[in-house]
Amino acid sequence: MKERARRSRSPTIIDVAAQAGVSPMTVSRVINGRASVDPTTRASVQDAIDALGYTPNLAARSLVTSTELKIGVIYANPSAAFMSDFLTGVFEEASIRGARLILLKGEDGRPPSPAALENLVASGISGMICAPPLSESAAVLDVLRKARVPVAAVGAHDVDNVICVRIDDRLAAYEMTRELIAMGHHRLGFVVGNPDQVASLKRLDGFYAAVREHPGVRATIAQGDFSFASGLAAGDQLLQADPPPTAIFASNDDMAAAVVSVAHRRQLDVPRELTVVGFDDTTAAVMLWPPLTTVHQPVRRLAAEALGLLVAEIATPPRTPAKRADRVLDHEIVKRQSTSPPQDDATP
Repeated sequence: MKERARRSRSPTIIDVAAQAGVSPMTVSRVINGRASVDPTTRASVQDAIDALGYTPNLAARSLVTSTELKIGVIYANPSAAFMSDFLTGVFEEASIRGARLILLKGEDGRPPSPAALENLVASGISGMICAPPLSESAAVLDVLRKARVPVAAVGAHDVDNVICVRIDDRLAAYEMTRELIAMGHHRLGFVVGNPDQVASLKRLDGFYAAVREHPGVRATIAQGDFSFASGLAAGDQLLQADPPPTAIFASNDDMAAAVVSVAHRRQLDVPRELTVVGFDDTTAAVMLWPPLTTVHQPVRRLAAEALGLLVAEIATPPRTPAKRADRVLDHEIVKRQSTSPPQDDATP
């Protein structure tokens, strides 16, 4: 049975790389006779090829011999507005650097299959950039670490051997909550983002940090997942409270827009009867009435910075797994027409 299982799948370039302890690109250089490979490394790769019985696929071989810079982009974000800004930043930076992008999307918000990831790696990519929530997905990162592919992750916090580019989510949420309290709001609602993302927990922590500084403030929490649909459910839940919040802070603009929609359906005037604020400052923030006050997260710059750092890592000899790097960009609060002081003092 074990022999049959071994024969059910031919070894791949990723298997050879894992066996030899090198990257798939190093294996491709050995296969194609490149002189840039250290003799000891070359011998290790050849031993792995012999041990596994690996035979290069001619079609795949033609791909990995290319000298162009090829970057894989993995995403499965439910926010179309966020992904629009993210991909714009990646494409603009790739154009400047002459990099070719290969996109891989996870279906229904889930990570791509391990087989899809392995096929992408085997195509000869130089590195990978991940959009949230996949930037912290163990299923994705484990495959890429095994393949020794350099990785840059946007919006990720403290991920080993990965270039992380983000803002200070906790501080941003803290500052926005302080703004609401200074405006006179003492009954606050908060819509939490995807519970599997560290950024969601950081934003919730920042919200609570501001609330704890003001004992007279009452906070009500509803769970979302960064999608518009989850914002609708969370908005309904928060506005059914007795008494309801006078201000709701949603962890992204899509959910904040959904809260505004719920308020309109309940015939509540925004902002006179309900203040609503968001996070990200995507196009969703300005495509509804009233336009949202929100935390500006420079998504395009985050994506471009991640790609730039990834390219620098790839260009640094010798080729090793991506060094741990964190880059934190500035955020700001953008004030629009979705906020106002409460009609009363909102004291509990």
